[in-house]
Amino acid sequence: MTITANWSYPTNIRFGAGRISELAEACQSVGMMRPLLVTDPGIAALPMMDEVLSVAKANGLEIGLFSNITANPSELDVAAGVKVYLDGDYDGVVAFGGGSGLDAAKAIAFMAHQDLPIWEFEDIGDRWTRANAEVIPPIVAVPTTSGTG
Repeated sequence: MTITANWSYPTNIRFGAGRISELAEACQSVGMMRPLLVTDPGIAALPMMDEVLSVAKANGLEIGLFSNITANPSELDVAAGVKVYLDGDYDGVVAFGGGSGLDAAKAIAFMAHQDLPIWEFEDIGDRWTRANAEVIPPIVAVPTTSGTG
């Protein structure tokens, strides 16, 4: 038996075997045509990554790959990813993997167009209000572990 499902809480979620074939559609639905896929080096080296990138390109995405992150990504990993994002003129981020890949990807998207250093947004008091939400590019997440929220 194959289980598939769609629901929205508060964003759209697609679940089920083979749904990665819908990656281009998911990206395009939020305005992405040139996403940067961010994952960890282990996942980037797997054969499935070649398939993911090929399917995305065959379906109209000009997708790039950034995997130069460490476990528990650091400020340096995020800065390197932001540089790749900006230099590549990407228009969104695909977060792919477990915790480190998803965390790095979300931080890269968040920091891509902020005017303050990353630590100015640390979860202390109301520092989060310093973020300019209007400049955060869209993110599509592809969690590969069941423990990743």
